[in-house]
Amino acid sequence: MSGEVKRLGLPGRIRACLFDLDGVLTKTAKVHAAAWKEMFDAFLRERAEQSGEPFVPFDPGADYNAYVDGKPRYDGVRSFLASRQIELPEGNPDDPPSASTVYGLGNRKNELVLALLKRDGVEAYDGSVRYVRAVRGAGLHTAVVSASANCKDVLEAAGIEDLFEVRIDGVVADQKHLQGKPAPDTFLAAAEQLEVEPADATVFEDALAGVEAGRAGSFGFVVGVDRVGQREALLQHGADVVVSDLSELLDQT
Repeated sequence: MSGEVKRLGLPGRIRACLFDLDGVLTKTAKVHAAAWKEMFDAFLRERAEQSGEPFVPFDPGADYNAYVDGKPRYDGVRSFLASRQIELPEGNPDDPPSASTVYGLGNRKNELVLALLKRDGVEAYDGSVRYVRAVRGAGLHTAVVSASANCKDVLEAAGIEDLFEVRIDGVVADQKHLQGKPAPDTFLAAAEQLEVEPADATVFEDALAGVEAGRAGSFGFVVGVDRVGQREALLQHGADVVVSDLSELLDQT
C-alpha cells in the first residue's frame, strides 16, 4: 500500500485522510466570508452610528483569515470582536439573530449562510473529488472534519456525502464537548473513530487555525490548501506542504 500512498503525495505510513470541508472540498469558503462580512458590517455600522466612532468594515480577506476561518462560529465572533476591543454579552444559543450578543451575531451569520447556500447551491472542487476518490481507491480511510453545523447538508447538496466514513462537524463537536480548531480535538476524534493513530493520518486544511490543529495533534502529515494566496502563512502555521488544488498531489511520483 505504501507505494499507492506515495503516489497520492503522502508519506508511506499514512492510513487515513481527514479533510476540512469549506475551501478544501467545497467552494463554500467564499460564502462564509460574505456572510461574516454582511453580518459584522451591519453590526459595526450601527455601533459606529451610536458611538460616533468611525466605521471600519470587516475585511473578508485579512479579518476572515485571521479571526474566523476554520473556527466554530461563536469562537469566530469572539475572536473578531476581541480584535476590535469590543465586549458583548455572551447571550445563549437560542438568541434571535437580531440580538447584540455573541450568540445573536453568530446566529445571524448562520442565517445569512443558509440563505446564500439555498440561493446559490453548493459546488465541490473537481480536483478534491478526484483526490478523495483516489484515496479511497488506494484503500485509505476518509473523514470530513468541519467546524460547520451545516456540514451534513453541504455534503449532501454537493453530492459527496458517500465519500466519507466519518463526519465530525459542529453538531458532533457540541454533543461531545470538543474544542474547535486550532485545538486538535475534532481531528483527533475523527482519527479515533477511524481507529488510526494521529501519526498515521493526514490533515487537509485551508484555514490557518486548521493547519495549527493538525500540527498540535501530532498528525503524520499536514497538507495546506491555498485558495486565497496565503501559502507562506499556511507553512508558518504548520503545513508540511501547500498546494493550490488537491489534484496537484496526484501528479506527484
